Amino acid sequence: MAEVAGDVSRVGFIVLRSIRRPIMVLLWVYSIAIVGMTLIPGIEINGAPQYMSIFHAFYFMTYTATTTGFGEIPVEFSDAQRIWAIVCLYVSVIAWFYAVGAIISLFQNHYFQQALAEKRFTRSVARMPGDFFILCGFGDAGSLLARGLSDAGISAAIIEIEPSRIQALLLRDYRAPMPGLCADASVPKHLLEAGLRKKECQAIVAMTNDEEVNLRISALARLLNPEVRIITVSKVDIYEETLETLGRDMHIVDPFKSFAKDLGYAIHMPTIYTLNQWMVGAAGATLDRTLHPPRGTWIISGYGRMGHEVHKSLVSLGISTAVIDTHTLDEHEKQTTYIVGSTTAKTLLQAGIKDAVGILAATDDDGHNLGILLNARALNPNLFTIVRQNKHHNEAAFAAANADIIMQPSLVTARRVLYALVAPLLKPFFGYLMDEHVKGNQSSYDIIDRLRMTIGRQQPELLTVFVNREKASALVSVLGNNEQVLLGDLVRYPGNYEKSLSTEPLAIQSGDETIIMPGADHPIRIDDQILFCGTESAHRLLDGTLNNEYILYYARTGKFKPRGYFMQWVVKQFPELLNRKKSIVK
Repeated sequence: MAEVAGDVSRVGFIVLRSIRRPIMVLLWVYSIAIVGMTLIPGIEINGAPQYMSIFHAFYFMTYTATTTGFGEIPVEFSDAQRIWAIVCLYVSVIAWFYAVGAIISLFQNHYFQQALAEKRFTRSVARMPGDFFILCGFGDAGSLLARGLSDAGISAAIIEIEPSRIQALLLRDYRAPMPGLCADASVPKHLLEAGLRKKECQAIVAMTNDEEVNLRISALARLLNPEVRIITVSKVDIYEETLETLGRDMHIVDPFKSFAKDLGYAIHMPTIYTLNQWMVGAAGATLDRTLHPPRGTWIISGYGRMGHEVHKSLVSLGISTAVIDTHTLDEHEKQTTYIVGSTTAKTLLQAGIKDAVGILAATDDDGHNLGILLNARALNPNLFTIVRQNKHHNEAAFAAANADIIMQPSLVTARRVLYALVAPLLKPFFGYLMDEHVKGNQSSYDIIDRLRMTIGRQQPELLTVFVNREKASALVSVLGNNEQVLLGDLVRYPGNYEKSLSTEPLAIQSGDETIIMPGADHPIRIDDQILFCGTESAHRLLDGTLNNEYILYYARTGKFKPRGYFMQWVVKQFPELLNRKKSIVK
């Protein structure tokens, strides 16, 4: 970080260099004025002319500079002194106008303002508590991701090139520190200012609106810190191929591929899709209602990147499609029913809207997508409808459209990145469920029943517990003494030994091994990662168990651990008290 500190410290040199000449002008003006006042003879007293001392001359020039004026000191001035004072006053006013103008010009200078912003940003990053992430890009997806990180109590250093977005960042009421810098994130020094080389930096997320910029950020991050985790948003195959060559801990998020896979799961594995949507907090998602997109002919309106990915997913499931788009079809895709033109009632009828089971409005224009939805419903009210929402501020209109699924790329992106950061074990968890589904096992139904019984109808919260000194001090202290702690001990309710918290451990990673749905008798080890799904209140109590030795002792033994010298003496005198299972919390 030495190069960053050196660069930011240039602010002081910029200030000194810019005001050097105005300061020198003021010094010369006041020096000459003071010397002149001491050399010019004043009125005569007892036949001898009076001269001002350097101190009195300096005092006179000082209070006149403030436009205060306390009179002529130490005695009345002679006419010669008054003439010199008049000259000095006018010249000093001109000097002050010049100096103040130079200072104002300095503060209006774009490069000076940028240097100040970088210095404030670097200081804010240095003051962030604990681990943090670097977020490059604060558009719709970046804003949603920052909100999710804040709700999880995780800080992020944000770099955004658009000044209006940084101004919007300053007005947000985040729970965790979110310092922002208006700058180009593909410039190495800005990444260093954001703390890329700090050990607390857990990952960098490149999610600007420019694919090439995201690629440059990822490459620079790999060079500047080979150990950092990189998550990049990309929607273009050629960039994804390049990104994949950047080595380990490189994760690519493509919202269109992600949605196409999710739609395939909704058709082929509806319970797993329902569980996924409920866990990530999708609007209206509940364990009591499973979405069942129908099999049959689907119409895809708009054959851009999203249309291609959804078409590919549907075809892989053996579902027929009809595509409507203004562009001609590639030769290798001639087997698809393809209609060239805008999506109107005429083209919808040509695509077989009467017999279709679903429609996807996937253009990059929100107004067109809503219009397609209305036309399609007028021709076939029984359609399963999926619509793409491109702009987050159109949320009210899309909510009123009452589509079965609303695909918002920025929201899909933010969720994917958020849970890759805060719940990395979620991916192997769902991978396990899909493998079990292929084998014919109904694990997803059993898990849904357990979660419904444990959490009920409350909104779930995912929590990753890192068994280390910073996140679980009491637990690490016990494990460091070679004592055993079981997973079931952690989820015991602090106020009732026989009761469990409203949370379920979904997965635990111990070394290179990942265990899905571990049992209560699973022993905990230092450096384990545990993924919990439960209520917010349960996780607050869980944090107390992890970091309070008395609560942890009670959760492990069901016995009261004495605090203070007096209680320790009482227990020694009456050991039967320690053998009684007793609640800590009344």
